[in-house]
Amino acid sequence: MRLPWLGNSRRASRQPSSPNIYHTEIIADVAVPERGETVRFFSRKLVRPGKLRSVSNRDLRESVLSLFYLGVAAVLPIAWWAPICDWVSTLRRKRYFRKEFARYDVAIKAVLGDDADTRSLFKGHLAGAHRRRLMLAAHLVPGRRWSPAIRLEGIDGLRQALQRGRGAIVWCDQFIAQTIMGKRALFEAGIEAHQVSVNFHGFSESKFGLHVINRPLVEVENRFLKSRIVFERADAYQVTVRIQKTLKENGVVLMTNTIHAGSTFTEIAMGEHGWTHLASAPANFAARAGAALFAMSTLETVPFREYRAIVSPELKPNAAQPASLPAKDVAAKNLVLQAGYILLKRDRLLDAIRLYPDQMMAWSGASRLAGQQDQPAIGGDAA
Repeated sequence: MRLPWLGNSRRASRQPSSPNIYHTEIIADVAVPERGETVRFFSRKLVRPGKLRSVSNRDLRESVLSLFYLGVAAVLPIAWWAPICDWVSTLRRKRYFRKEFARYDVAIKAVLGDDADTRSLFKGHLAGAHRRRLMLAAHLVPGRRWSPAIRLEGIDGLRQALQRGRGAIVWCDQFIAQTIMGKRALFEAGIEAHQVSVNFHGFSESKFGLHVINRPLVEVENRFLKSRIVFERADAYQVTVRIQKTLKENGVVLMTNTIHAGSTFTEIAMGEHGWTHLASAPANFAARAGAALFAMSTLETVPFREYRAIVSPELKPNAAQPASLPAKDVAAKNLVLQAGYILLKRDRLLDAIRLYPDQMMAWSGASRLAGQQDQPAIGGDAA
């Protein structure tokens, strides 16, 4: 979108920005008999790269908000922070309700039931997005010593798993506090973690956003990380090798639940009658490398004062992969094992969402993703 005061541009009309175009199809429906559920695996292949914007209207808004929240964090007492975020979130609330609330309403009720107060949750969701920005600003202000209480649960299970020497994967949910506070919780507990992330990690996906707006967030996160493994679709093999090496060295790898970076993802039932999408990469690495897999949710219990970082017990599916099978059978058994991991992860995610649904940044909906419907089931009677 062009900034309205720049006038007409022949170049802009000739080369408009556009999203990446993908081809998505079903790989397999994988039955997990002991759970009575099925996990659907999708492939996602890039058909046509989009045209990246140099700058966007969103960049202007994010720049103004960044400067504003830096001033708030530098000058005002912490007691004022949450009310200010609530107030700022009302400035464009009508627009968000008009454009996004209908889809949010359907998604929430599909997961939590028709009795959910979706209007209140949506208002909290908008305010939470601003608290996330102010969390970042509070870490950037020179001399500001912001030390909220962070309660980390489940860390002993992670440490015990590392004693086996095969590394651990922490599969993080997209709650507003996870990006910074989740990493900070692990760091302060003495866990040196490696974060897997996409190149455009942050608030903007333009060229300007990559180099200016997103950089402070990445730099703050890096304070609490041992390293960052940047995922690019063009060099997926090199990223895979680096992750495998980190796990072999008994490292801790953080993966965020996003389906946009990898070439496969999954779809499973969620809550009352909803469907959600989970990345398959964490389950795949755990199944292939034998690394311990944990789920993690970081929740804001009292805005800017108290946080709760929950590391689940180790996810251990019942399915076991025999060591000596033909390659095709091993691949099928690997999908069965992945499906078990994914259902366990879904359970932990649903527990966290029920605690603070308004803090969840990404939702799916009530309808299944369309795709080829004639794929064979794996892991059930037909396998």
